[in-house]
Amino acid sequence: MKIINLFSPNYNRKKRLTNSIKFIVIHYTGMQSERESIKKLRDSKSNVSSHYLISRNGLIYKLVKEKHVAWHAGHSRWGGYKNLNNNSIGIELVNKGHQFGYTSFKKEQISNLLKLCKKLVKKYNIKARNILGHSDISPIRKIDPGEKFPWKYLAIKGIGIWHDCESNLLRRCRRLKVRTKQNKNKFLKNLKNIGYCFPNNGKNLYIKTVKAFQRRFRKELINGILDQECFIIAQNLANKLQKSS
Repeated sequence: MKIINLFSPNYNRKKRLTNSIKFIVIHYTGMQSERESIKKLRDSKSNVSSHYLISRNGLIYKLVKEKHVAWHAGHSRWGGYKNLNNNSIGIELVNKGHQFGYTSFKKEQISNLLKLCKKLVKKYNIKARNILGHSDISPIRKIDPGEKFPWKYLAIKGIGIWHDCESNLLRRCRRLKVRTKQNKNKFLKNLKNIGYCFPNNGKNLYIKTVKAFQRRFRKELINGILDQECFIIAQNLANKLQKSS
């Protein structure tokens, strides 16, 4: 796996401890071209960067050394962690994103992402539950890497998590209401056990967090509304994570 050094000036100069690295956060660039993305990530005035950038044809660029904090996550929360820049490695995938014509990720791009993630997981002992999308940790602000990102495929290959619910059952439960307050509260508890955060009780935060959950685990319908399909998936994931902890 070839990695091209193309360093950015946008990082914290103080080195961090190796054991502080707990997460991988995956993004899309959301810009018109690879060239424009690289330019922004290396522009000292932009105040953004990531540790790695993977082009559409699979080229991997290292922009910030792993021992330094890159500026990719912004205001973010996951589990007991805030401001995940301090504890994560950020990987950007070149993709125009929802604003400029969101497309599927290329086979070569995902293949090399898998190789890079496996290397990082082994090096830093990163748990599967801690491989995240930008929208997971910042649901109010972000929707990347989006519903076209192949989370299930990555999980099958050992990177990240996925549920093992029966697909026909899930389809039958789609759009069916969760009627009891008890089950609504249970769903919220399961999201928190997975890692999603609700620092306040605002309705907008709840809807966007449910959308982030759907965008990752139920991409066929992203509406921010709890239904029985979402309830079952969240319950399954929370149970699996509890057993593995």
